[in-house]
Amino acid sequence: MAVSATPRIAEIDAVAVAFSGGLDSTALLHATVRASAGAQRVLALHVHHGLQPQADDWAAHCERIAAEFGAGFACTRLSGRPRTGDSVEAWARAGRHRALHDMAVAAGADLLLLAHHRRDQAETFLLQALRGAGTAGLSAMPRAQWRGDVCWARPWLDRSRDLILAYAQQHGLRWIEDPSNGDTRFARNRLRQTLWPAFPSAEAGLAQAARWAQQARELADEVAASDLAAAATAERLDLAALAALSPARASNALRAWLSARTDTPASLVERLLKEWRPGAPQSWPAPGGSLHAYRDGLFWAQPPTPVPASTTLDLSLPGTYPQPAWHGTWVVAAGSPGTAPSRLTHLTQRGRRGAEQFQRAPAATARSLKKACQDAGLPSWRRGGPLLFDADERLIAVAGLGMDARAFAAKDEPQLVVRWLEDPTLPQSEGGGGAAA
Repeated sequence: MAVSATPRIAEIDAVAVAFSGGLDSTALLHATVRASAGAQRVLALHVHHGLQPQADDWAAHCERIAAEFGAGFACTRLSGRPRTGDSVEAWARAGRHRALHDMAVAAGADLLLLAHHRRDQAETFLLQALRGAGTAGLSAMPRAQWRGDVCWARPWLDRSRDLILAYAQQHGLRWIEDPSNGDTRFARNRLRQTLWPAFPSAEAGLAQAARWAQQARELADEVAASDLAAAATAERLDLAALAALSPARASNALRAWLSARTDTPASLVERLLKEWRPGAPQSWPAPGGSLHAYRDGLFWAQPPTPVPASTTLDLSLPGTYPQPAWHGTWVVAAGSPGTAPSRLTHLTQRGRRGAEQFQRAPAATARSLKKACQDAGLPSWRRGGPLLFDADERLIAVAGLGMDARAFAAKDEPQLVVRWLEDPTLPQSEGGGGAAA
């Protein structure tokens, strides 16, 4: 019985295969080498976890088998150990993913094949369901997914394990039997030893359920994208617009917006939708930062950090000037109204000290920075700076507010506009007397 290598690899220079040495990956490596027919380099990538006494022997076995098949071979040994209380499975999986990606990139392969099959998919679906997962978790494993510059593909996701076993036996393949597969401390092993003997036909139904969940997730993503197009920017989510949606759509849109910024526990989504009150400034802790409701908008903020020390800058030439300590970038470009380049040669960059005043437009009155930030709708967690001062200690620009109008040059002078990006990937609109946004 034949099992074809379903990915189309005719136009790919190098194909990598995650190769543990077990039945499934051995069959996949063999089938991939046959399908390539020498037209592409096939590379077997092995991760040495160091968790089993036989790990060295397994690595040597994999290298021999790869050579027999005519495939290249690379191996990475994971360093360290899971910390006390950590999941061994999660630690090994995270390390394996990093190692496979790095080896594929080093080998010049942007396609990485994995030997997961229909039973693996069914098990993943059921384990996610037991954890109370939503459609993202119930979608289980995607057939293909780009992670950085490598496409992770599972060409046998709809193939039964029996079919793979028959292929391996037909071609006389030799593989490793991992004794840890019988260790019932691991949830997947317990599931294998109890579910399949009792419900041998459940595999196809559970895998089909995962496919329906994938379609449901894709539909939810499309609806979220449509809703967020009208209710969100890269920086702000309009909570009033969110509240106008049905509860299901509001939850879906909020989850999609949050997922681009932080891990999103279901409890956090529920709290936000339940606790938000129009017009009230509110905050919620979140993994890796915090969320703030301000003027009916939701904002994501990095954890507060100490104010960086004062530094000197030369911004007299157009360009971008990243300031990692401030989590942003100064962008300088020709434009009007702007300031004379000569005033930008020796700038001091620092945080707020109190008593600073900011003038938004030439005809406006200079006001305290606090009041200027309030007028501009700049939330409190983004009022720390940096500020730019020229050699005579005159204010040039404030992050989030833009350029001080008192720094504008005469109309007939060369001018440069200075603006701040809170994060290079999240453009921030800055006001101020017509300064570039």
